[in-house]
Amino acid sequence: MSGVPQYEYVKLADQIAAEIASGKLPVGAALPGERAMTEQYGVSIGTVRRAVRELRERGLVATLPAKGTFVVDPQT
Repeated sequence: MSGVPQYEYVKLADQIAAEIASGKLPVGAALPGERAMTEQYGVSIGTVRRAVRELRERGLVATLPAKGTFVVDPQT
């Protein structure tokens, strides 16, 4: 659906999902911290938080409180 406007958090979630699919972020890899992601992707912390929530809903990552967010195997 090119040309259709998207929310920034969806664009970010799609970008990270593509990194997971390509193997750049393999299963078990930790996502950078929220603040690091704001700098890495040039977005606000709110956008990062919503993107991570979107990735959790897609079954691509899991967040462990006080540990971080990790790529999971979507087959499990």
